[in-house]
Amino acid sequence: MRPRPPVKGRGIVSGTGLIVTCLTATLAALVFSLWPYTDRPGTGPDVLSAQTLHTSYGPLSALDQDFLVKVRLAGLWELPAGRQAQAKGTTPAVRTAGRHLVEGHRFLDERVRGVASRLNLALPDEPSDQQKQWLETLDAAQGAEYDRQFANILRLAHGRVFSVVAQVRASTRNSLVRDLADDANTTVLDHIEVLEATGYVDFDAVARDMAGGSTPPTAFPDPASPTAPAPGPSFTLPPPTFRPPPEQ
Repeated sequence: MRPRPPVKGRGIVSGTGLIVTCLTATLAALVFSLWPYTDRPGTGPDVLSAQTLHTSYGPLSALDQDFLVKVRLAGLWELPAGRQAQAKGTTPAVRTAGRHLVEGHRFLDERVRGVASRLNLALPDEPSDQQKQWLETLDAAQGAEYDRQFANILRLAHGRVFSVVAQVRASTRNSLVRDLADDANTTVLDHIEVLEATGYVDFDAVARDMAGGSTPPTAFPDPASPTAPAPGPSFTLPPPTFRPPPEQ
């Protein structure tokens, strides 16, 4: 019996066969490339994310890293702003706010540099361009104008940081970042309170800033009906949160 000739258009070399073969090979390649990540213990989405670093203190997410940078940047410009307020402030409340900024950010700056060292994370050494503009604005202001600019620029900046601290504290899985967020929460809230106690904070501007998501303006215009700062309470500095360094 003569062998049956192949039917034209069938078999692996046909058009349909080539398509099926290519799809099968592609699927196999994808499965093989993902297998080392999905089947190994202790791995998952974080391994596939280049933004998450694995440390002995827990995963360090992109948000955690951004938080550490923001704490460092805050100290780089708010420390000199606080020292300046102690010298240029025209009311005891403004000078008190400056003292709280100096003490609080001196403490936080030491903390964040220690945490970053343990996590092998590089931190900036100078303020951002926006922060430099704020310092220039404060340098140029005098008298009651200085008091108003100081209170409002610093209050809006602290409001932005405060929301980041809350988000980090609620989500971080890194023990060092969690402790730092606790300290930052206490310190930033204290600064918000002493800035508001100066009587110069424009709460309408604060509400607009938080709703609009913009950065604090470089300067604040004189209000149509300026009001004298209300006498604020005599604030005492919050005790720094001390924790022994974790065992290596």
